[in-house]
Amino acid sequence: MKKFIAIIILLTGTSFYKPGNAEEVLMKMHKMYAGKWMHNFTFNQTTENYRNDSLVKTATWYEAVVYPDKFRIDFGNSEDGNAVIFTKDSVYSFRKGLLAKISVNDDDLTFLLGGMYFYPFDTVKTKMRQLGYDINKYYETKVDNKDTYVIGANNAVEKTNQLWIDAEKMVPVKFIKYTDGDKEEGIFAAHKKFGNSWSETSCDFYVNDQLIQKETYHDCKADMAVDPAIFDPHHFIYRK
Repeated sequence: MKKFIAIIILLTGTSFYKPGNAEEVLMKMHKMYAGKWMHNFTFNQTTENYRNDSLVKTATWYEAVVYPDKFRIDFGNSEDGNAVIFTKDSVYSFRKGLLAKISVNDDDLTFLLGGMYFYPFDTVKTKMRQLGYDINKYYETKVDNKDTYVIGANNAVEKTNQLWIDAEKMVPVKFIKYTDGDKEEGIFAAHKKFGNSWSETSCDFYVNDQLIQKETYHDCKADMAVDPAIFDPHHFIYRK
């Protein structure tokens, strides 16, 4: 019987892998993509902002990521010079090409959506804890009838930071965060494959269960030539 089951698995490609805990989920993700993930990603996105369930603004953003920790957004026409540049520790906001503000970088999505594969696994575990995810907590559920692993909670009713992972692609499909009493939630969908990597192309963001922003990606490109100078906050360059 065991031989028969093994043959069926080989023929169908079906995997019955069941992780025992959240750390095993992270390890599987890391083994699957470390050293294989795209090094950079560029796209533009239609950004819709909502208030009280009503659309209040639509804009186009132009974005570029170089993993593990460089990220830039240009708002509207790039020649206007309205942009933010995320570096490892800081965020630099520009208006009309001039530096307007420097703040602490609290962006964790660049790490969760690809940056983690450029660090040793022990560093990934430490970073996840720093971001408030309890990697000793874990349960399984379904999203759109697909098996999903949840890191950071033991059940669906816990109010804890959670990262939801598609069990087949092993990429995030949702996060839940609690900050100062507020619940933040992001849903990542319409994933497309780029080489050995994946990217969501549709995102919905909520605060306290109210929709605040929808994003739809266009003109997505991976591992193309990206001028590193566009991430230098000390010498602002207008993107072409």
